[in-house]
Amino acid sequence: MHITKSNEDYLEAILMIREEKGQCRSIDVAYRLSVSKPSVSVAMANLEKMGLVVMEPTRELRLTRTGLRHARRVLERHRLLSAALIRLGVPHEVAEEDACRIEHDISQASYDGLKAWFDRGETALAGPS
Repeated sequence: MHITKSNEDYLEAILMIREEKGQCRSIDVAYRLSVSKPSVSVAMANLEKMGLVVMEPTRELRLTRTGLRHARRVLERHRLLSAALIRLGVPHEVAEEDACRIEHDISQASYDGLKAWFDRGETALAGPS
C-alpha cells in the first residue's frame, strides 16, 4: 500500500484533532488543513478504501489500527523535527511549517540520527571527524 504525502497529512490531522478534542469530523479536518469539505470527503473515501479510516454512523472519523500506526509515525516525526528546528534557533512558526514538509521525505536513517542527537540533548551539531 502506497500512502501519499497528502494521505499522511490527513491521517496526522485526524490524530491531532482527536488528541485535542476527543473526536474528529470531516469539517474539523477541512479547517485544520485549510481545504474544502469536498476535498476531505474524497480523501476520506480513499483512506477508507485503504483500510486506514472508518467513518462512524455519527459521522465521526476514526483511525483503524493501521491508520493509527501511520498517523503516529508522521506525528512523531513532525514533533521531533519541529522541536529540533526550534532548538537550532528557527522561529516556531517556520519550524512547524518546515517540519510539515520534511516529515514526509526524510529517510529513516537521517531521522534516526536526528532523533539520537535530539535524545542526547545536544545543543550543537557535530560535523564529520
